[in-house]
Amino acid sequence: MSDEKVIVELKDVHAGYLPGVNILNGANLVARQGELIGIIGPNGAGKSTLLKSIFGMVNVRSGDITVNGESIVGLKADKLVKRGVAFVPQTNNVFPSLTIEENLQMGLFQNPKIYAERLEFVSGIFAELGKRLKQRAGSLSGGERQMVAMSRALMMDPSVLLLDEPSAGLSPVRQDDAFIRVSDINKAGVTTIMVEQNARRCLQICDRGYVLDQGKDAYEGTGRDLLNDPKVIGLYLGTLGTDAA
Repeated sequence: MSDEKVIVELKDVHAGYLPGVNILNGANLVARQGELIGIIGPNGAGKSTLLKSIFGMVNVRSGDITVNGESIVGLKADKLVKRGVAFVPQTNNVFPSLTIEENLQMGLFQNPKIYAERLEFVSGIFAELGKRLKQRAGSLSGGERQMVAMSRALMMDPSVLLLDEPSAGLSPVRQDDAFIRVSDINKAGVTTIMVEQNARRCLQICDRGYVLDQGKDAYEGTGRDLLNDPKVIGLYLGTLGTDAA
């Protein structure tokens, strides 16, 4: 995997929302072509902030973030989408008054010509959504809304998909379904970076994982290695993975 092209790289990133207060304190991350990267850690570790720093929603004060070898620091969301970065926030991630079809079209406002081609791609992963395109997103369950949000993000054929807590607020059955779909998206060739509170389940499906603590990457390794690392188990999985044990 080390020979694969680097899609996203964070180098010694310091970032935060308020002047003089950093949430990320020297974070590093590498995501290569086709990888599924999991980010775990305690509450307040900076996991969501890391994703938002990639998507231009947080002030990056030092360090660099590159996508396909080019720095993206300071770019706004519309420019990042053009560069191949897609972001699915944890909440408020669909337009509830619009139909599923209209939500998907919103994902393609920069390039509506490829709608049919991309609809075929996302319907291959989320077959049931393709049969319910006229249904309003507001009438969907939490798990179904998550599928719409991921589908919309995939419509622009991104280089990397950023997922913030895809299983949050879902029932155990729907959580399992969400993880299966994330894995399916990745198997379809989409490089994916996922922040997840369900640490054990996240590490089970990811190629590599990063444990964030106090805004820095405390541990990094394959999902399997982190699952079996006594330090990671003792410090993080004991509390973070209890529900999935």
